[in-house]
Amino acid sequence: MLEPGIRKPLLRAEIRRRGIYLLPNIFTTAALFAGFYAIVMAMNQRFDNAAVAIFVAMILDTLDGRVARLTRTQSAFGAEYDSLSDMVCFGAAPALCIYEWALKDLGRFGWIAAFVYCAGAALRLARFNTNIDIIDKRFFQGLPSPAAAALVAGFLWLASDNKIPVGDYGLKWVAAFITLYAGLTMVVNVPFYSFKTINLRRSVPFTVIFLIVLGFVLISFDPPIVLFLLFVAYGLSGYLYWIYWIWKKRRQPKPPAQLQ
Repeated sequence: MLEPGIRKPLLRAEIRRRGIYLLPNIFTTAALFAGFYAIVMAMNQRFDNAAVAIFVAMILDTLDGRVARLTRTQSAFGAEYDSLSDMVCFGAAPALCIYEWALKDLGRFGWIAAFVYCAGAALRLARFNTNIDIIDKRFFQGLPSPAAAALVAGFLWLASDNKIPVGDYGLKWVAAFITLYAGLTMVVNVPFYSFKTINLRRSVPFTVIFLIVLGFVLISFDPPIVLFLLFVAYGLSGYLYWIYWIWKKRRQPKPPAQLQ
């Protein structure tokens, strides 16, 4: 009989080995690799490859969460690993790429703009992780970091693909404005539609499939231009919805005052 205060040793059968789910974390690791690859390409002045790598990371980041939910392999480790990967892919990588491409010629203002974006991504991810159980699932609170990264990387890809010199047309200042806009919009309280309410298992009309096919055709026609315009539209949609919500709220009739 054991003395009080002495714990009984665990039997070998009672000891459980802790592990991680392989399938969703493979996608997360691939996204992390794409983000790191984007930074390496930017350091070697291959900005078109860097921009494409960020878009690839965005696709892989979307897949890892869906794969985890479909296979029921969600875990606390996966959530934390995904957040760290997102910080590299959609925080550090876009900021460093746009800085190397255009902002470094703006001196102190350039690196401050890049830092504002990077800090905005970090704050956005931290707020998302702490508010995940209390926010409306239909909307994101602020611009999601993958969309912000696509906005920055899309502009870089558009200019690089069309061989537009960064010194022409005030492109440096446009890049700085887009970087600041994306960074600040990530931390505002403006709602952006999350698309999480779309049920992929539900039947849809034939026209929906036709519109999806049409979307792929448009993207394949000129990916840099089409993708950049799509994310510009999404980056503005939250403010437009917010303005509409305020306008609709003000137009609602006020309840009549109660008589004394």
